[in-house]
Amino acid sequence: MKKHNISKIVLLVVTFLMLVSWFLPDKDWSYIVKLVLWFAEAVLLIIALRDKSTSLKVVLLTMMAFMLLTWILPAAYYSNNQYIDQGHTQMGLFDLFNYPVTAVSYFGYIAFFVLAVGAFYGILNKIPAYRTFLDAIVEKVRGTEKFVLVIIMLLLAVLTSIGGMQLPLLVLFPMLISIILLMGFDKIVAAMTLVGSVMVGMIGSTYAYGNTNMIISILSLDLTSEVITKVVILVLGLVLLVANVMFYIKKTNSVTKVIAKDTKKNMVKKEEVVEVKEEVKASKTTKSTKSTSKSTKSTKSTKGSKSTSKSGAKKTSKSSSRKNIKAAVKDEEVIVVKESINGTSEEFVPAKVDSKHSVWPFILMFALLFVLMILAYMPWVNAFGVNDFTTATNSVSSFTLFGFQIFGKLLGTINAFGNWTVIDLLLPLAIVVLFLALVYKVKFNDILDGAVAGIKKALPLGLIVVLIYACLVMVTYHPFQLVIYKTLLGVVDKFGVVGVLISSLLGMLASLFNADVTYAYQSVLLYLTSVVTDVSVYPTIGVIFQAMYGFTMLFAPTSIILMIVLSYLDIPYTKWIKTIWKLLLELLAVLLIVFILLILL
Repeated sequence: MKKHNISKIVLLVVTFLMLVSWFLPDKDWSYIVKLVLWFAEAVLLIIALRDKSTSLKVVLLTMMAFMLLTWILPAAYYSNNQYIDQGHTQMGLFDLFNYPVTAVSYFGYIAFFVLAVGAFYGILNKIPAYRTFLDAIVEKVRGTEKFVLVIIMLLLAVLTSIGGMQLPLLVLFPMLISIILLMGFDKIVAAMTLVGSVMVGMIGSTYAYGNTNMIISILSLDLTSEVITKVVILVLGLVLLVANVMFYIKKTNSVTKVIAKDTKKNMVKKEEVVEVKEEVKASKTTKSTKSTSKSTKSTKSTKGSKSTSKSGAKKTSKSSSRKNIKAAVKDEEVIVVKESINGTSEEFVPAKVDSKHSVWPFILMFALLFVLMILAYMPWVNAFGVNDFTTATNSVSSFTLFGFQIFGKLLGTINAFGNWTVIDLLLPLAIVVLFLALVYKVKFNDILDGAVAGIKKALPLGLIVVLIYACLVMVTYHPFQLVIYKTLLGVVDKFGVVGVLISSLLGMLASLFNADVTYAYQSVLLYLTSVVTDVSVYPTIGVIFQAMYGFTMLFAPTSIILMIVLSYLDIPYTKWIKTIWKLLLELLAVLLIVFILLILL
């Protein structure tokens, strides 16, 4: 059994043991059982750390670092306009296993959503027409691959900036990854495109109420406060992202030019012609050699000439054939995926099919799904003041037929468009995939097998989500971070350039400690307002904190989107940092310049 498969089984067992330990009653004997289970979990997690993917290692090391900080720094919190010092509240070994369970109780729905997306694509991979659908898209955009990358980045960034759709967009990530790889780009390009565009959208959040409501509430701002500045940041961030992606493609030559289906036959024919010509040349060379040898009457010389001519002909033939293929590829300028990108492309792209399938059901379903996502997650009420969807939802739920609320009972609890969570998206996903399975006559057993396979593949991703939120539970139950914030804010006298730099650093630290955007702002802004009392600078502070959150999530080991994508694509965390460090420096420089201009002008 492969090492990678063993680690997946280990993670499954760990998750099961965590659930068992959680449901045990609080009895004297149960503590002994829990201790045994937790010890087993620790051993299994150590085994899992031997996995070649470093995403889980990085998250676990982050947990260890946070645990160590609870022993080093005292805890404090800010409440009722008072800074309350709690002294040291160290985190113990039992807490290390209790907090993931606590994270499941609060944020388990996000991990469940990730598993559901895995099941969704596991079933799609059982439908041969899915690969045909992907190939049709790639064929349609042939010759404009880089332009398509730009469109994807623009679309994801805008949807995140306006709708705060960073988590719902995970539904589209596996499909977009397959398309990017099939267009001939490598895994790093796929990660930079998806993670980069979503985080740039968060850096330049405009109307995404879910991402900015805590800033608005604490600082008493409007949603449209400094909206022009936010749009400028969004545009500048996109420009830098596109430039860095294109530079990486050019530097690494990650676009692979190979032979397409419709050109393979012609190339084979050309290659055969070349080989025939070379054989004729070789024959002529041999005859010439023979005649020369006869004239000299030297048998050894003749044999040597034969050997030389044959080997020379073979080498020339092979060399010419290769050159001819390369020339033909260059002339055709066909850009398609190579069969193995870093040896692992088959993990992210469905198996190729030879039979033809109609793709219109896929086009229809994904188009409807995309439109539904936009309608469901745009902040219609909070940002645009549109109450029509709320009114329509209430009307449908309260509709009665013969005194019975048929739709209200049939649909159950349903949120109006603009208030959907990721869990609300699960029913549409189920309808889409079951409709496609029905159209393409997929057997029920294949549907189940595909769902199970998809869940197994997504299981490490779900565990990473739980562990990252466990880090959030750790810093919430052991609030050592406020001590750091108080120390840094102690050097701020008047909110000028120094205040901008300190606030930027605070925004990065708060984002690193708190995976959830709401907790990140709440952990520092309440105390910051007690130190910085000049309300005229609050709009600038709001821009700083929302921008620094998105910026930090590009590299933080507590970034849900980043760690999911890196784990899914099996990209080492260190390789990611080495790839994007220039982008990080450029973004940071641009953001600091914008912040300083805001405070000075």
